[in-house]
Amino acid sequence: MSQPNAQAVIWDVDGTLVDTAELHFQAWCTLCAELDRPFTRADFAATFGRRNPEILQHLFGNRFAADEIAVLGERKEKLYRAAARAGVQLLPGVRPLLEALHLEGIRQAIGSSAPLANIDLILDATGSRGFFDGISSSEDTTRGKPDPQVFLVAARKVEVAPSQCVVVEDAPAGVQGARAGGMKCIAVTFVGHHSEATLRSAGANLVVPTLETVSAQTIRKLLE
Repeated sequence: MSQPNAQAVIWDVDGTLVDTAELHFQAWCTLCAELDRPFTRADFAATFGRRNPEILQHLFGNRFAADEIAVLGERKEKLYRAAARAGVQLLPGVRPLLEALHLEGIRQAIGSSAPLANIDLILDATGSRGFFDGISSSEDTTRGKPDPQVFLVAARKVEVAPSQCVVVEDAPAGVQGARAGGMKCIAVTFVGHHSEATLRSAGANLVVPTLETVSAQTIRKLLE
């Protein structure tokens, strides 16, 4: 049940908290090479941010059964986590915003298509776990972005009404998912995968180059 007057920020992970896109790209390249299929930048652009079963279906059609899909997805994530353990850092402006939101009593959650093990690794590596009141991961969902399910689950976990949530995203599908869920959305262009125009056309309420210009007051204003 939503708590009266509660507000929340729901964070996507890759491209907003941290930039590990290249690590994901290399992991997919390795997996696809093992399966005798090239993996291109165009493939990456078309699938980044989606759930692994959807990505593998996009890449291979009906070549693999559901149990094989699960094994292949886990193989890719193990490749990614092995690389990510070398160290990742929060993107510019992220830690000050996390701290400011915490001090203001604005709840924070993760809403990501990534497996929980990946999210745990990032939160531990960046020392940011203590800022988050709930996590919605691929294990919590059956539908990927632009479906709003991952964000609605996150809102439910922190007991905040969707209309009082702001999602931080970097991809059009995530922006569309946030708006479909009845939430406001701030889009960040720092990692450079999508233009300001593309993110605005997807429905972002605010587009910024980095989160250095975003404050707790920015969030409050969006939710007025």
